[in-house]
Amino acid sequence: MERQKPDTSTNEIDLYIRTYYSLLRSSGDVRVRAFEEAHSYSNASLHPNAGQTTPDIAAFSYAAGRLPERMPEIRRVILGQCDETFARFGYEVADWPVLHTRGRRRQLRHDGQEVLAAYIVSTSDIDDLLPILTAYQIEWNKMHRLLAEGRALVPAADAKENPHPELAKDLGVSPSEIDRLVEALGERWQTSLLALQTHPLDLSVRLLSGSFAEYQRAANLWWQGIETAAPWQRNGRLPPIYFVSSNTHALPNLLGGYALAHRDQLRETAQRENPDGIYPALEQALRADHATAANLLYFALRTHLHTMPDARHEVQLWDEASGIRTAENLAHVDVDAQVIELRRLRPERFDPRLSMPELERLQASDAYIINIDYPLGMAAYHLLSRVGQGVGTLLGVYVMGKAATLNGQVGDVLISRTVHDEHSENTYLFPNAFSAQDIAPYLELTNVLDNQKAVTGRGPFLQNSTYMGVFYREGYTVLEMEAGPYLSAIYELGDPRRYPNDEVVNLGERIGFDLGFLHYASDTPYSRRQSLLSKSLSVFGMESTYACATAIVRRILTRELARLNSGRAPG
Repeated sequence: MERQKPDTSTNEIDLYIRTYYSLLRSSGDVRVRAFEEAHSYSNASLHPNAGQTTPDIAAFSYAAGRLPERMPEIRRVILGQCDETFARFGYEVADWPVLHTRGRRRQLRHDGQEVLAAYIVSTSDIDDLLPILTAYQIEWNKMHRLLAEGRALVPAADAKENPHPELAKDLGVSPSEIDRLVEALGERWQTSLLALQTHPLDLSVRLLSGSFAEYQRAANLWWQGIETAAPWQRNGRLPPIYFVSSNTHALPNLLGGYALAHRDQLRETAQRENPDGIYPALEQALRADHATAANLLYFALRTHLHTMPDARHEVQLWDEASGIRTAENLAHVDVDAQVIELRRLRPERFDPRLSMPELERLQASDAYIINIDYPLGMAAYHLLSRVGQGVGTLLGVYVMGKAATLNGQVGDVLISRTVHDEHSENTYLFPNAFSAQDIAPYLELTNVLDNQKAVTGRGPFLQNSTYMGVFYREGYTVLEMEAGPYLSAIYELGDPRRYPNDEVVNLGERIGFDLGFLHYASDTPYSRRQSLLSKSLSVFGMESTYACATAIVRRILTRELARLNSGRAPG
């Protein structure tokens, strides 16, 4: 008989996690160098060469892309959940400028000198950020030692071209890796390279507060922002809800229709800017009236919003006319949300892939969709738990996100019915609302693999070949970060007890709503480490993203029409 619970004990990873949590209990600063030995010993798949003298440019690039470009100036990192937490320890961070990163949605503020404040929403932010900081410092100091000893001529801050060719020789890496290093350092690469040559890095970190109550308080503030955008507040009655965790562009594009109605403007933007070289493909798809044209128009819309000053406000007004509102984010939870009022949707604006009979019946609906930008790790648990407290009947929960695949290819859609959660050590079995036939009609370039088994890891750096090998031998082929926390929250939505630990949990009889999980592959860690350490899926990922989003929206529309026709809803 097949075992449902894998033996996932990996001493190196466990030691690393215990090391940084025990050190972070200190009431003062902890130097990041205290984590370095455990980090190197963990043999992380993203940082296999941590203990070598030759720089691991791929690992450094991954870390740098998830930290602000001003990171070479930072000496102290302080972690807290909200402004009040920081203020209680003497940091008035609300007035500090916000810094952004390319690879993480996490609110960061900089005092203008050497202190970076990072808002943490759950323990997953710690599991993510601490290894990132440690990898960054390890590789920074490797490169510093080599540059300090070598003769490479680092360019002046106003240099226009790439570094001196001897830089690659002194670092012991290829010229292409120097290109990658420059890209990772961002627009300030000249200044950062000079800093690399000038000084070593000795970061310190301090966790101001990490209590469960603080995480719940942050989730409550986040929910208050959703309530400000919720029309149901006018009559005081909690409505039935379909909850979707995806992104903030797919559902509005499919249901709002701005891009399709303004294709000529977006075609001009694509011709002028040609993001990711899409213009020739867009022209061909438009001439053929092919479904690919919609995906490319949605991609062009992103560039249009960045390059046209008034476009964002225009799109928001358009969407609001279809009952799609953006919630105000009152918390420091960098997870945007939208409230979609089904009765105000305008089917004539829908993406053609949503076509079905009786859509006019939606005018009688009393239901809403709450759509959120997918959170990181355990934040999913806190946010869905808060949603469950604030709505009426929960009609469906649908999750779409990125994952690594051990048996597929980048871009494939993965559908699992079993999830092992490394946070709770539970293995969840559940009836997934989706199968391959729901996705396949909308895919041409990639595959859909259903009946898979997924594992929710604690963080990208908290995996090694032993860890992944255990899962692969047990038939687990999908690695991701949110499904387990969502399923723990779903357990509590259908059971009077807190979720258990280290059990096999069958959710089939515990939940009274529709449940669906879809992932699309962004990485193949067994075959190509660089895939996760490189660029995003970009335009290539549009087909998978919109295939999943289309399946989710069609599922919601179909079930809501059935509910209306059965008399279980007004109308």
